[in-house]
Amino acid sequence: MIDLTGRVAVVTGASRGIGRAIATRLAAQGATVVAAARGDNAAGTAEEIMTAGGKAEAAAVDVSDTATVEALVSGTLARHGRIDILVNNAGITKDQLMLRMKRDDWDSVIATNLTGTFALTQAVLKPMIRQKGGRIICISSVVGQSGNAGQANYAASKAGIIGFAKAVAQEVASRNITVNVVAPGMVDTDMTRAITETTRDEWASRIPLKRLGTPDDIAAAVCFLASDEAAYITGQVLAVNGGMYM
Repeated sequence: MIDLTGRVAVVTGASRGIGRAIATRLAAQGATVVAAARGDNAAGTAEEIMTAGGKAEAAAVDVSDTATVEALVSGTLARHGRIDILVNNAGITKDQLMLRMKRDDWDSVIATNLTGTFALTQAVLKPMIRQKGGRIICISSVVGQSGNAGQANYAASKAGIIGFAKAVAQEVASRNITVNVVAPGMVDTDMTRAITETTRDEWASRIPLKRLGTPDDIAAAVCFLASDEAAYITGQVLAVNGGMYM
């Protein structure tokens, strides 16, 4: 059984969906979780964890804002003395066909999804090096591997995360820090529920396992990569997509 007792985990985009499932799963395995999201949106996640007997706190962060990223990391270190696990999950979509995509739609998605991942990863590296170890898990997407019409900005950000993680993994492996990626497929979240039922059914029919994923499917993969069982895995992309893209 995975045991994360005594470890401190920071999870971004932890207010709902995949991020919330990751935060609650890590806490259930014993980690102290800093559930981070914009404003006070992660308060419900922290409350759910504490109600279940876990250790958690909510933190306000906009990952596209360097000042709030630095405040998140420095505040976590001040309260807990260490950061063992970072899950870069925060992400947004602003879908549009390339011919109609506005520059702001491109810039905001890249700023949150890719630059936010850069900023948080860079911020935790020094404390992880000092403590001689850490786990960094970045959430990409099947779209970052296969592309998808109408999502050039999102696909670019998620593909960039894969290249970013592989590069950083090579830089910090000698410091006992692993950097890996989880690439979800079509997952049943608030984001995908905004799609019409007909489109959801069409997507499910194209998945070999014939169902959408669940946030818990993704959380299980993240929890594994955060654990001692994954100590010899770094620079890898774990596709959790039901066979949607092989």
